[in-house]
Amino acid sequence: MSIETKTTCPYCGVGCGVIAKVDDTGKVSVAGDPDHPANFGRLCSKGSALAETIDLDGRLLFPEIAGERAEWDEALDLVAKRFGETVTEHGPDSVAFYVSGQLLTEDYYVANKLMKGFIGSGNIDTNSRLCMSSSVAGHRRAFGSDTVPGTYEDLELADLVILTGSNLAWCHPVLYQRLAAAKSARPFMKIVVIDPRRTMTCDIADMHLAIRPDGDVALFMGLLAHLAESNALDRAYIATHTTGFENAVTAAASLSFDDVMERSGLAAEQLRAFFRLFETVEKSVTCYSQGVNQSASGTDKVNAIINCHLATGRIGRPGMGPFSLTGQPNAMGGREVGGLANMLAAHMAIEDRQDRDRVQRFWGSPVIAERPGLKAVDMFRAVAEGRIKALWIMATNPVVSMPDADAVAAAIKSCPFVVVSDVLRETDTTRHADILLPSLGWGEKDGTVTNSERRISRQRRFLPAPGEAKADWWQMAEVGRRMGFQGFDFRSPADIFGEHAALSAFENEGSRDFDIGAFSRIDGDTYQDLAPFQWPVSREGTTRTRFFADGDFYHPDGKARFMTIQAPETSRTNGRFGLTLNTGRIRDQWHTMTRTGKSARLSGHMAEPFAEIHPRDAMERGIRSAALVEVESPHGSVVVRALITERQARGSIFVPMHWNDQFAAKARIDALVPAVTDPVSGQPASKNIAITARPFDAALYGFAVSATKPAAETAYWALGRTEGGWRIELAFKATDRIDDWIAWCRRTFALPIEIEPLGYADHETGDLRLAFFDGERLLAAFFLAREPVAVSRSWAAAELTAVHSDLRKRFLIVAGRPGADQPDPGATVCSCFSVGVNSIVAAIRNGCHSVEAVGAATNAGTNCGSCRAEISGIIDGCLAAAAE
Repeated sequence: MSIETKTTCPYCGVGCGVIAKVDDTGKVSVAGDPDHPANFGRLCSKGSALAETIDLDGRLLFPEIAGERAEWDEALDLVAKRFGETVTEHGPDSVAFYVSGQLLTEDYYVANKLMKGFIGSGNIDTNSRLCMSSSVAGHRRAFGSDTVPGTYEDLELADLVILTGSNLAWCHPVLYQRLAAAKSARPFMKIVVIDPRRTMTCDIADMHLAIRPDGDVALFMGLLAHLAESNALDRAYIATHTTGFENAVTAAASLSFDDVMERSGLAAEQLRAFFRLFETVEKSVTCYSQGVNQSASGTDKVNAIINCHLATGRIGRPGMGPFSLTGQPNAMGGREVGGLANMLAAHMAIEDRQDRDRVQRFWGSPVIAERPGLKAVDMFRAVAEGRIKALWIMATNPVVSMPDADAVAAAIKSCPFVVVSDVLRETDTTRHADILLPSLGWGEKDGTVTNSERRISRQRRFLPAPGEAKADWWQMAEVGRRMGFQGFDFRSPADIFGEHAALSAFENEGSRDFDIGAFSRIDGDTYQDLAPFQWPVSREGTTRTRFFADGDFYHPDGKARFMTIQAPETSRTNGRFGLTLNTGRIRDQWHTMTRTGKSARLSGHMAEPFAEIHPRDAMERGIRSAALVEVESPHGSVVVRALITERQARGSIFVPMHWNDQFAAKARIDALVPAVTDPVSGQPASKNIAITARPFDAALYGFAVSATKPAAETAYWALGRTEGGWRIELAFKATDRIDDWIAWCRRTFALPIEIEPLGYADHETGDLRLAFFDGERLLAAFFLAREPVAVSRSWAAAELTAVHSDLRKRFLIVAGRPGADQPDPGATVCSCFSVGVNSIVAAIRNGCHSVEAVGAATNAGTNCGSCRAEISGIIDGCLAAAAE
């Protein structure tokens, strides 16, 4: 008999409902919740693999002080003492919290209350600053509040969906599935993708605009100028519900059509087609994500988009509106409780004296922060300068994810007192902590999260707390009490949620958008059974599915603001740093891999850090396919695998942001990103960095699979999980002189000294193959060559779980190829069902000439669907080859 628990996925801002099942043996399985209105049972590859990421391997299970195990009382007393002493001696702005969209709303609420209402500083910021703060700033400028006007349903109801700066297929896969299904049902729907790269999302696009980095402002200014000369303007809406239209249009018109072409990098016919499409299709939704937000002009990009929707009155009605797609599971929940340094709880403004007074009276707090605190980049700069002397980092890994990451690492290392709350013992950030506090992970903690469409859902506990791990809210409440503060006697997440709801309704009466006052007296049983709901839900029962169709904005006059914007110059790199770096995510990994890196299935698709490079750029620099490439900026350098592809625009390189020092030798891509921020939002610019690229000078390449975690210390290495162990890519420089490879393998793979390998060495070619067996079990296989090792990774990894009773067949491993009776599935394409490219090609050769037919034969693409574009490309390639 299994026990089922309805909970919510801890990955992206889609906020999918999950059903977790725990059987009598304690085994956990997950499935999509068919009743959850965000996903209706769908899950992406990451969500489908959640049960593979909840083991205790590497978990932080006990508090530690200076690397030694401690009791909770001892650790919390010390945190309270050091923070209290620092505030007394240096003032409240000498301490800071850096928190995370991985926190639940209840955690976020207590952190914000403690810092802003009792310590009295605004110095609490969140890693959500890195992904959606430009959207917050744009909303507040235009609407007077951080309000998301629409819902996911609008993507399905629209006749035109614009995806700008959003690789929806990989970063919000379930929304992509919903959109793809809607287009399939209504083929006349048009989809436009605006992105410098030809991503997998382009598979369903009718138009791909390969925009120049940071060309978005010019593009949407050009669109507004075009709309002003068309019949698409909703003049009644503009006159009744907005201000600033004439100034915004004048600024937009000052940019000539040629200027728009130059700054966007788009051809005249592309611009005219896009402008005409938006002009003539009333039911239009513009979805935007990190490609818009992560920019030095991110807030202006957001307002340039909103301007076009205000001008046409296409907002707040079914199938119409601007739509911000948040990156993290609870970025929205953090915004609701004031998790950003420049906000107060319940969408109140820290710069507003009445709001400050209202929150202070509600909390009964001795003080209230009187001004915005330091935003993320400025916060770590203050740490480096010694202005912040005590820092508490919660549920995030800034040494990997912050721009100028090496400087951030140095700042944290130099800080007099650092506390880190996390689930893992070893991260790039925990190594610098004075105190480590073990937190609960997904499946162990209770609370709520809010997704991109303002829907609040429960995350529910279905696993026991491991070791002495505690909820983040409990840790902060305990420190608050030990610092002598009243108001932190919370007994459960329900208590916190009830207070949060009551504050949202306090002296509100419709003056603020965020209102969940209906839940201000919630009890434990009601909280446990809380179904997903969209805010607002007032005490009087007032609800709104969409905002602003009839105006009612949150500026004092009730009107929206058109923003007058100037288009930035789109820089063209030259000289030594003649390429542009674009950072982002890949399909099967999440943030800094502390969770997804545990899953062998998720590591099968792209198992090592890489750089996408256009073939001409690679040829001009002597970079060969599958070789290693060194990417450098004025701030640092990384070494990654070269992936040469025409999907990448010339002059630009894409490198994902996930890899860290736990999984690769030198791949923290944010070490290359300068600490340049948007002047309004403070969000770092992570999409337009001047770099250079060159071949990495490798004398030898290696690949290995091992039952134990390898401990490599080579010029290049990249680790990935496999079933039964690990896989590792390696490279050695000429200076890495290793005379005894067998001894090296024994050290690297922790092999018993008495086990002798099978193997051979070819001194002429430089090839070396070694395989170590313990009885019928393969312990490790090592392949070395002067060129990138040509061995099937998926086949070699599978040998770790195979039974090797036939002594003769063991030599096939040394040879680096499967036997005739052992088909090689090839590189993983479908992570949900572990289907490789060779299996898909075989199905195509057997007559499966559509994605649906391949799915019927192999299951590939039939779960999350995020690999369907890749499958389509394989089909096209096979059919084109057959036609030659």
